[in-house]
Amino acid sequence: MSDGFLTVFAAVINALFLGAGVYIYLALVRQISSRPALLGPEVETKTFEFPEAILASALAFLFLLNAMVAVPHTEKLLLRTNDLVANALVSLALFVFVAAFLTVRGRNVSLLAGLGRLSFIRSLTTGVVLLFAAYPLIFLADLLSQNVLHLPSGRQSIVELFSGSETLQQRVIIIVLAVGIAPLVEEFVFRFFLYGVLRRYLGRFLGLISNAALFAAVHAHLPSAAPLFVLGACFTLAYEWSGSIVVSMTMHALFNSMTLIALAFPDQFPQQ
Repeated sequence: MSDGFLTVFAAVINALFLGAGVYIYLALVRQISSRPALLGPEVETKTFEFPEAILASALAFLFLLNAMVAVPHTEKLLLRTNDLVANALVSLALFVFVAAFLTVRGRNVSLLAGLGRLSFIRSLTTGVVLLFAAYPLIFLADLLSQNVLHLPSGRQSIVELFSGSETLQQRVIIIVLAVGIAPLVEEFVFRFFLYGVLRRYLGRFLGLISNAALFAAVHAHLPSAAPLFVLGACFTLAYEWSGSIVVSMTMHALFNSMTLIALAFPDQFPQQ
């Protein structure tokens, strides 16, 4: 086969892949839009109210403040094992704090988050399908960011961490953080809690946009802001559509796992 034919064939496949991703997420949007404002677990139990809004505002402010402080020092910090362990402990502490706050407030966290809404197999298969449908949208956002905003291709924060690691111990901690702790904590805090509050007061559309923008901002990495915004929006749509935070947690864990696999086999997955 000629190089020209292979180029055209690859372009057609990429276009079909992108079309499928757009179609799937538009279908999710249509189905979500046709539902009542409160559906599923939130009809049966208390929703987020003013105290939750206060806590959500405080967390959002702290996240943005931390991101603003982190940006100027992103390339200068020396990666230390103690810092990684501390990051993991702080993340878990945040998870426990928010869950405890909601429990004290009389919220049924398991019911609200839809933890038992879907079986493990269904959550896994749904997460796999929706993640692969999200990939072309993420790649398109990265491409537009490079060509319209003239930013370099976005390397996710996980890539920066893994590339900067110097010991096996650090890499093991990063894997645990990326595949286990980050998906658990970030989806619980961003998708379940912060998006839940934003949706309660701003509605689904503005809640989704605000949540995705905050998710991108807290990673404090401008070149990957657009892809992270799209990724956050896809996670939110998956949670909103499925009614289970386990689906977006699965997507997040798989996304980070795929990124780490690409880093582990650089010959098969060249890094930009």
